[in-house]
Amino acid sequence: MDFKFEVNEGPVDRAVRVVLGAVLALAAYMKFVSPPLDLLFYLLAIVLVITGAIGFCAIYKVFGINTNPKKN
Repeated sequence: MDFKFEVNEGPVDRAVRVVLGAVLALAAYMKFVSPPLDLLFYLLAIVLVITGAIGFCAIYKVFGINTNPKKN
């Protein structure tokens, strides 16, 4: 199985991920959620921001999803 890190997220998908990641991190930081849940929010925020920044989602790759208009 050939597993390359090609961009498989479109620009809108990437922007939504970064914004949602920032919102989750801010919600955890501002204590809008209780302590066990804030760690989950931080973790999800990190994953969303990183995948949005690099443009690659491993889950998309597994399921054959590609929202990038410039198909690789």
